[in-house]
Amino acid sequence: MIQGDNYREKPWLASYEKGVPDEIDYEAVYLPGFLERSAARFPDAMALLFQGYKVSYRDLNAMVNRFARCLSDFGIQKGDSVAVLLPNLIPCVVAYYAILKVGGVAVMNNPLYSDRELAHQFNDSEAKVLITLDLLANRMIDLRPATRIRQIVWTCLGDYLPFPKNILFPLMAKKRSLAAHVRPSRQVYPWKKLLQKHPPEFSGIEIAPDDIAMVQYTGGTTGVSKGAILTHGNLSRQTQQIASWFPSFEMGAEIMLGALPFFHVFGLSAAMNFAIYMGWGNILIPKPQPGPLLEAIKKFKPTFAPLVPTMYIGILNHPDIDKVDLTSIKGCFSGSAPLPLEVIREFEKRTGAVIVEGFGLTESSPVTHINPFSGAKRKVGSVGLPIPDTECRIVSLKDGETEVPAGQSGELLIRGPQVMKGYRNMPAETRDTLKGGWLHTGDIASMDKEGYFFIVDRKKDMIISGGYNVYPREIDEVFYEHPKLQDACAIGIPHPSRGEAVKAFVVLKAGQSATQEELMTYAASRLARYKLPVEIEFRKELPKTNVGKILRKELKAEEMARIKNQ
Repeated sequence: MIQGDNYREKPWLASYEKGVPDEIDYEAVYLPGFLERSAARFPDAMALLFQGYKVSYRDLNAMVNRFARCLSDFGIQKGDSVAVLLPNLIPCVVAYYAILKVGGVAVMNNPLYSDRELAHQFNDSEAKVLITLDLLANRMIDLRPATRIRQIVWTCLGDYLPFPKNILFPLMAKKRSLAAHVRPSRQVYPWKKLLQKHPPEFSGIEIAPDDIAMVQYTGGTTGVSKGAILTHGNLSRQTQQIASWFPSFEMGAEIMLGALPFFHVFGLSAAMNFAIYMGWGNILIPKPQPGPLLEAIKKFKPTFAPLVPTMYIGILNHPDIDKVDLTSIKGCFSGSAPLPLEVIREFEKRTGAVIVEGFGLTESSPVTHINPFSGAKRKVGSVGLPIPDTECRIVSLKDGETEVPAGQSGELLIRGPQVMKGYRNMPAETRDTLKGGWLHTGDIASMDKEGYFFIVDRKKDMIISGGYNVYPREIDEVFYEHPKLQDACAIGIPHPSRGEAVKAFVVLKAGQSATQEELMTYAASRLARYKLPVEIEFRKELPKTNVGKILRKELKAEEMARIKNQ
């Protein structure tokens, strides 16, 4: 029997914060237009801040126009791909908006990727120009012949620094590996010289909602990364959806902590594009480690902080935490992984802010769910409610079609204006993922009667032990509640009688000690016997993505290789 009324009635709407609309009357304005509007409304306001160097909205808009002229002179036309390989720096923001303004397709890349991973993304996207860092430029010059890239533009950490840092940087940068000599090569250009030679006016290209704005690659840590095609309509509407969820925040009135990497779609939408839409200042953090994050909070007093769990945990565990006043922060947004309850409580206690957990995927630009920010119920462990104009269903894992009742687990399906057009050059994967007009997420979830959603696990990560379904995430969360543990990750390993069993990897907090027996006893009081790990391995750290998501697949691959070689 299909339990369709659970989802068609949208029970989540009753839990919306006051002022959040059920549906949005979207402006037909796209990201470059939002920047132009903020530059007109708040011309002298700080748009970007890097190490104390400020760029106003007027100057940011002019820089975008200059680089758009440059790209046009390079021969970039509507539909041409341009790759960006940068951390959160001023040129990263400028390049992204210039690419969109000239009608190009932005391809954001992770600076930590290997040449093999980057070559795949450059070639799959057919990128013609690359903007990168001097520290990576010589590698990219060597890689260029294996790609379609013609021009390479490089910037430097020292390009935008306030006095006296701009004087001191050249004296110490190479000693500290913060700068590199870029060897002369054809069509390789320094960023600042290019900007200086182009005028600050550019009329822009006419943009339609279905025009491709970017190809955003899913994590390429195992297998071939897939390029999600996101349109100008996807990104504009996603930005307006996020803004609608926080009605108590005013345009031009806040300061964003730009710590989430902009090359990742969460940081791109929730930190960069949202801030520019709202006309907020943005503090750029290229290396979001606990020390630089605390220093930025201390010096520049951000008021809105989208972060991932490892960043919250790192800040709270830093030895200088008691020396920094965190009370400038009013609102926080967390995603990519579950945030332990004790972390939420401690961070909210120190800041006086509210942390709302959310959920999303690369394929949905990415945000689809957020807990209410104020005046409505937040549920611990829940990723919240579908945001405006986002429809959700949970269907049977057996047939992928039959809707399951509230409270039961199944695969989460999503439909909304932020959902991608498809995967680039992957028609079969596109058909499998966008069946019947719905995004099949591959996530196992449940919805309660009030319309709050809970992510149980990834379909691919589910362990079948003795015929029972075991969700690694549930085991992770039990260990995260242990006061001595900082990180935890469970995987399935072969078992002679059960088929599969659970193995847990854990990282102790600094200064703590524990035994496997102690943790086994702890887990036994909280988990059914068939869910208990047969082994617990202590590690100094767990492999993670740049946004702090633990790489469960990497741990699984390591373990399977170890078992094979025994």
